[in-house]
Amino acid sequence: MLGKTLGATTLAVLLTGAAWAQDQSIIVQSTTSTANSGLYDYLLPLFQDETGIQVNVVAVGTGQAIKNAENCDGDVLLVHAKPSEQKFVAAGFGTERTDLMYNDFVIVGPSSDPAGVGGMEDVQTALAKIAEENALFASRGDDSGTHKKEIALWADSGVDPTAASGDWYRETGSGMGATLNAGIGMGAYVMTDRATWISFGNKQDYDIQVQGDADMFNQYGVIPVSPEKCPSVNVEAAQTFADWLISDEGQAAIADYKVADQQLFFPNAPES
Repeated sequence: MLGKTLGATTLAVLLTGAAWAQDQSIIVQSTTSTANSGLYDYLLPLFQDETGIQVNVVAVGTGQAIKNAENCDGDVLLVHAKPSEQKFVAAGFGTERTDLMYNDFVIVGPSSDPAGVGGMEDVQTALAKIAEENALFASRGDDSGTHKKEIALWADSGVDPTAASGDWYRETGSGMGATLNAGIGMGAYVMTDRATWISFGNKQDYDIQVQGDADMFNQYGVIPVSPEKCPSVNVEAAQTFADWLISDEGQAAIADYKVADQQLFFPNAPES
């Protein structure tokens, strides 16, 4: 009898401990650049040490991250495609979207610069010249935030690159690192976020060819997933993480993260 009672008590303690552990963990559906740049490796230990909350990151393209969150496979969304993020919130899947940080996009290419766009700032003119010269361009083609922005910039330049799909316009259907590797392998221009480029190890003879256009601004946002759509969401821990990221402490940590003495992300959460 005592053994049964002791066993039941032990089981209750184990179950309580398991529930507590679950309450102390969240899943973040995230864009790839924040992971590939090493930002999470820097930020998450700081957050976990302070709160005890374990953050598990699923790093995929923004489009897939949003779909995953809509399928209730996450507690927080951290991506960089503001119109899509706003739709996510408007549809009731997110509680609130908050600006978190920014950097910019750049177009990299071989030092030979076959399209002659090196040093250009006007991204639309540069893209139109790449198309005019039939110079190879490698696109992620994966509905990521970077891909969404790239397609918008092509549209603004008056060029439909998909008409040349498989010719000078090559869609990899892959993440940023894989697309950079593929593009460098074929001598193609590639549009990438600056953070990934700074952190990228296989630059070979590639340089940034086009940069500085205001249209290449790259804003990131953070959104807790709504429990009204996803009852299983860990509301308290998710909100704690979002609040920490936009707090003075979290914003300072984002600003402090550097690679090769270069700041990768610039915090711009609204002041509370």
